[in-house]
Amino acid sequence: MTGSASGDDVPRAGARGTVDEAATARVRVDGHGVVTAWNEGARRLLGHRASEVVGQKVTVLLPNPAPAEVPGSLADLRRWSGTLTLLHRDGRRLPVDLLAHRAQNDGQNDGDGWLLVSAVTRPAGGPEDDAFVQRSFTHSPCTMALYDTGLRLRRANGDMERAMGLSEEAMRGLRVTEIVVDPQSERAEAGMRRVLETGRPQELGAALQLAGHERQSVWSVSLAPVWDGDGRLEGVLLSAHDVTEQHLARQRLVLLNDASVRIGSTLDLARTAQELADVAIPRFADFVTVDLLPAIEGGEDPPQGPPHGPVRLRRVAYQSVLEGCPETVVKRGTVAAYPAGSTAARCLASGRPIIEHVTPAALAEVARQTPQRAERMRTFGFHSVLAVPMRARGLTLGVATFSRHRQPKVFEQDDLLLGEEITARAAVCIDNARRYTRERAISLTLQSSLLPQQLPEQAALDLASRYLPASTQAGVGGDWFDVIPLSGARVALVVGDVVGHGIQASATMGRLRTAVRTLADIDLPPDELLVHLDDLINRPAGTADGTAAAAGDIGATCLYAVYDPVSRHCTVARAGHPVPALVTPDGTVEFVDVPAGPPLGLGGLPFESTELTLAEGSLLVLYTDGLVEARGHDVDERIETLREALRRPTGDLEATCDALLRTMLTDRPVDDVALLVARTRALDASHVATWQVPPDPAMVASARKNASRQLVEWGLEEAVFVTELVVSELVTNAIRYAEPPIELRLIHDRTLICEVSDGSTTAPHLRRARTFDEGGRGLLLVAQLSQGWGTRQTTDGKIIWAEQALSAEPSPA
Repeated sequence: MTGSASGDDVPRAGARGTVDEAATARVRVDGHGVVTAWNEGARRLLGHRASEVVGQKVTVLLPNPAPAEVPGSLADLRRWSGTLTLLHRDGRRLPVDLLAHRAQNDGQNDGDGWLLVSAVTRPAGGPEDDAFVQRSFTHSPCTMALYDTGLRLRRANGDMERAMGLSEEAMRGLRVTEIVVDPQSERAEAGMRRVLETGRPQELGAALQLAGHERQSVWSVSLAPVWDGDGRLEGVLLSAHDVTEQHLARQRLVLLNDASVRIGSTLDLARTAQELADVAIPRFADFVTVDLLPAIEGGEDPPQGPPHGPVRLRRVAYQSVLEGCPETVVKRGTVAAYPAGSTAARCLASGRPIIEHVTPAALAEVARQTPQRAERMRTFGFHSVLAVPMRARGLTLGVATFSRHRQPKVFEQDDLLLGEEITARAAVCIDNARRYTRERAISLTLQSSLLPQQLPEQAALDLASRYLPASTQAGVGGDWFDVIPLSGARVALVVGDVVGHGIQASATMGRLRTAVRTLADIDLPPDELLVHLDDLINRPAGTADGTAAAAGDIGATCLYAVYDPVSRHCTVARAGHPVPALVTPDGTVEFVDVPAGPPLGLGGLPFESTELTLAEGSLLVLYTDGLVEARGHDVDERIETLREALRRPTGDLEATCDALLRTMLTDRPVDDVALLVARTRALDASHVATWQVPPDPAMVASARKNASRQLVEWGLEEAVFVTELVVSELVTNAIRYAEPPIELRLIHDRTLICEVSDGSTTAPHLRRARTFDEGGRGLLLVAQLSQGWGTRQTTDGKIIWAEQALSAEPSPA
């Protein structure tokens, strides 16, 4: 604070072009009016030392009664200027020209307050000074002010007075930082110093922000040195241009760009809605809520057309400029009813954004409908609301509501367009998330229906399995597993992985699983089965004219293994799939060296198989790549982790599966995981009987007797009659139509299996005999009397088998 006074208290001008320090003080406006800062200029003006004034109420500086020129309520103003009568330390009354700024808490003072600055008296200028001013103002046609080498204002033109809302007399002798209380003003003052040091002009861009009564304006500042006739630097000319509209346009573009980057980072519906709320705070609004129609959360389409009348909306996301984001009246996840006259309901019914200013009448209407909401609006001082409908692809999804209570500016047309653009982008992302949620649910249902609902009962293997779909972001994949009982008590194990995710991958997986089962039913060896499966994948990719499409349209990997509990042989082939792990009964873990065939879908390439002899009680672990591949980890490192996990023995296979998943999957998998664990069993000599049959028709009776005698030993007398018929027919056909060696084998498992092998590759065919045909009825009888029959090729011939169901429980294997 500084003003006119007499004697030593009058500020005196210093050297040419400089003046004394302005008087400044800071006063809190929290109802106490306590002085919190007092500089040397204020001491020279009023005589009070800082120790005498700081901590005291401002009334110690005012005469009693208080002068009439004091404004009634400083708390309602941002800036005030005028002449105020203050008390000198010696009791004199001094009229002082004051400029008062409302200053926010700067970390050095408690609470908001007023920064009081007074103009500095300067000596009257002479002709030389007038020429200096004339030269300076001639060089700039815009809003401008002249500062001396002490960086204090000497002159200001009319445009500058209008921009500041102050007269030249009120600003004379003050620095930029004392006229404009804004961090950007320090940048302008630093630019002036550079001009004085270098003698070169400075372009500062948007360097000043002025808080007016209606809006905050932004000014671009240019600084130019002013020289006298002798080439001496006399001061700095500040010229400013109002760039508020350009600044706001840039801010809107930055916000739109930020929204396009931050909104829709995932396909999670709730998170996408929260990203919309987060991006609007605090640059666009002080409080944001996102409410969606309940129907869309399950991925379903909402009703066609905008909703009319009262609506029910679920609060999905909200955000506030206040620290801690106070809980809203409608809690997150809660469905609330909005009356027909509410802002949200009217916005959805019209399908257009709505701006509402919170007037007493509007607040009374809200209080009539929702008293608690009205109370919150009064408490936080809401004064402007913008509601924007969320629409995408012709569907109404919900409403986003933006509110202001800290920002003094109300929502305008430009804000409406910006809010509509941000919400439209978020609505598309939310609709994408809704569609993805629906597709994922369909894929999961399809995937679940195509996988084995329960593993088949058989005596060759103890089994346990797991399937884990990928995380929400990745989507459902095409991993699958299967267990297929084969003839001769053998079992086929299958694990596969279709490239890609979604419904297409699940459908392809189902088609491949069906194809594998079909090919397994004709007892193809593993390597041949993969060749046929590869052909099948390429066949649908053909064009309408039958020509082959590009290879790789559909990609998949597969591992196919067949285990025989009689010989304990396991034959394995793979098409681009990870090798299986084998744990021997003594705890040794190894990964089976199976030749790496190409992935399915390339076409025209061969596959090779490996044959192993497994000890009873061995553990065979089949899996897809989702178990051993993880971002940021080397595959070899993950394989070693799997090896270490398998070295920790667990008696229960279910516990083994759980332990493997816990060890290998610390986070939600980004790819599907299929896991199949099998422990081998063996059928010993007490369950298998074998006889060599000479190629003589007379030996058929001997074969029947051997079979009958063995069934009696096994306690299967009730199966003797049917077995004799089956043995007679199969052995007779082998002697009559095939080549030696001929062998008869009976296997006592959960069923009774009769096998006849020979050296011929010609397979018999079931046919219906005519009335007068003498033959052709043998295989028909076998088919009618048995549970199933068939033929499988071997390396040196074929095997014809027939399987009978047993009424009694079989002996344990």
